Amino acid sequence: DHHVKYGSGSGLQDRVAFVQNDPSQYDASIRLADLQVSDTGTYQCRVKKNTVAVHEVIVTVQEKPAIPQCWTEGELIEGSSILLRCYSR
Repeated sequence: DHHVKYGSGSGLQDRVAFVQNDPSQYDASIRLADLQVSDTGTYQCRVKKNTVAVHEVIVTVQEKPAIPQCWTEGELIEGSSILLRCYSR
């Protein structure tokens, strides 16, 4: 019926839209913009023509990795060994 139903308090109203202007033309795909960890969940597509077809998709949004902190241990002398260390939360 040409509209997207949002869960209560989902914050998706301004970030979800149909990919095609007219979903009745056999493409009811949606685009989720600016994904957030809180968007993780089960999404359902329900298409009604002569019958009703339902498909569920589980979306898992992971946090962006933190920028690693890197440093060297040891003296930078030709022929010697150094240790390269990196750490990320």
